[in-house]
Parts: sequence; C-alpha cells; structure tokens
Amino acid sequence: MKKTELNELHHALGAKMVAFGGFEMPVSYSSIKEEHHCVREKLGVFDVSHMGEFFVEGPAALDLLQYACSNDIAKLVPGKAQYNYFPNREGGIVDDLIVYQLAEGKYLLVVNASNIDKDWEWINSLNTSFNAQLTNASEDYSLLTVQGPKALEAMQTLTDFNLASLPFYAHTTTSFAGLENILVATTGYTGSGGVEIYCRNNDVAQLWKAIFKAGEAFGVQPIGLAARDTLRLEMGYCLYGNEINDNSSPIAAGLGWVTRPKTGFINAERIGEQKENGTTNKLVGFELIDRGIPRTGHDIVIENGDIVGKVTSGTQSPSLNKAIGLGYVPVENASEGSTIHIKVRNKVLAAKVIKLPFYTSQK
Repeated sequence: MKKTELNELHHALGAKMVAFGGFEMPVSYSSIKEEHHCVREKLGVFDVSHMGEFFVEGPAALDLLQYACSNDIAKLVPGKAQYNYFPNREGGIVDDLIVYQLAEGKYLLVVNASNIDKDWEWINSLNTSFNAQLTNASEDYSLLTVQGPKALEAMQTLTDFNLASLPFYAHTTTSFAGLENILVATTGYTGSGGVEIYCRNNDVAQLWKAIFKAGEAFGVQPIGLAARDTLRLEMGYCLYGNEINDNSSPIAAGLGWVTRPKTGFINAERIGEQKENGTTNKLVGFELIDRGIPRTGHDIVIENGDIVGKVTSGTQSPSLNKAIGLGYVPVENASEGSTIHIKVRNKVLAAKVIKLPFYTSQK
C-alpha cells in the first residue's frame, strides 16, 4: 500500500487510517461530525496527496485534451481551471478530473487516486494520434487543501499574493510559506471555500507546519476523508466509484453542464444526443421523511414496491441534521418533491426528492 509523505505525522496525530485508492489515508482524527463542522464554521486541512498529477505540454496539448475531455479546453487561459470528465467509447466515464492551464501549451490534469494507472494508460492511448508531451508526476507532488470560511484569511499571512483576488476555479503559482513555485488554487470540493496547495514532496512537511501555525488562532484542525465525503455529499458532488463510473451516463449523472459535444470529444455524438433528448434515468438528491440513514447500495423503490434504483451515497448530514442521499431513479420519479422509498435493512422508508445542493452557505 502506498503512503503519502505525511503518513507518519498522521499516525502521530492519532488518525484512524484506512486503505483508500491504493494508499493508507487518514479517515478521521477526532470525530466525523466535529471535523465536518470545523470546515463549515472555521477551517480544516486535508492531506489529499494521493491524487494524481499529469502534465500535458507542447503544440498538440490542446488538441489532445479537446479530444480526451468533455468540456471546452479552448476556453481556458493561464490561471484558470476547469472541471471535466474523460468520456469513454461506450458512453460512460473513465474518470472525472480538473484541468489547470499553467501556461500557453501547458496543462496540469488532477485525477482520482484510484484511477491514476487507468487514466495514465488511457491518455497515452489517445496521445498516439497527437504526440503531446505527457508526464506522470503523481509520485512527485503532494496536495494539501485548506477549506472553510476562515481559510483565506488565515492563509493570507503566508503569501504576498492577494488570495481574495482568485475567483472560483482559478489558480496562481507564487511564493507561499517560504517556498517558491507553489500552485495555489480555488478548486475546492467542500462548498465552504478555501485553497488547494500543490508542492513537491520534500516541501510538504514545511507547508503543513506553516499552515497549522497560521491557522492556530482560527481553530484549524486536520480533517480526514470521512468528513471530506460528508462535505461533498451535502453539496451534491459526484464521487467516482459511487455516482459515476465506466458504465454511467454523464448526462444522467447531471454533468451536462461540463459536456460540450461540439468540441468533438470521444463519443460526442452519442453523449450529445443524450444531452439534447435526455436519459431514462437521472441522479437525484433526496432526504428521508422517515427516520433512518441511507447508505450506498440500498434499494430505491416506488410506491408499488418495484425496485427502480440504488442509493449511490448516503449519510446523516451534520450541517442539516437530516438523512440525505444521492441515487438514480427513472425520470418520471425524479421531479423535485416526488416521493420515493429507500429500503434500509428490513424497513421501507419514505424520502422526498429535493433540489441540489443540500447545503448552501450562510454567507
């Protein structure tokens, strides 16, 4: 099992460690609820150095990415980032990812840890027709993400760059915490604001120490993957392996907003037809009316008892104190306010389809 550079530190902090994406990762340090509220109300720090980083460079970089990615890469400029997915040839999703344009003809792709090898093989197979310069730097870089309403204020003490000037899905390369050439981005996954900080592995210990010193007065805490999951679920964000996979339609998953068929990406005609005409099922958010907690894999049934889908993610929302979940249902059962039912153990619990996101900032 792989380990991030800060693995020993997580153990020393008393983190509960689990296997995730081929890495030993901290799932929690105190309690999920405490860590979740820390991010929503103050700021928390995640070590997500298990994520993969690919560099795509050269005159053919844009053409390759336009073919490989769902969104319109040509709309990027240096300093901007874009959410994307890799469509496959069967109408499903190889992975979802973020594309950063670092400079003219130079891009950084950040992919899911569990898909690093698959994604690397995929992008290389496509590149035979383009010959862009590809580099898999996943084992060379660490990534810390500082999330929460106090994150920017606390982190501003570590850089001369005005962090508040970065809009959502932007980035800059600057000096940070006494380190040079640090990529700071606003591509968070929690819905509570903050920054993501990419650095070389040998710099991450210094970076972690500086972040916690700067955040001490604001109540900073280390946050594990369990709270990261409840935070993203409250926002209705897809998680690869849960809501999306090699067989799932990106349109049914609600990813039409990052689907630009006119760019000519792989399988654009089929996916474009789905975007125009719709799909037979749809990913929805729901909250339980009856008492209980939905979990991944629970059956979704309708009033006559027919099983029509499965829960892809579910939890007791710490922010809302409600049981919430995501799952696929037929489009005729997907309207906001529709009643569906979730089979939790031996009980069939009523739930209501609601508009995403579940959580909206109080700011």
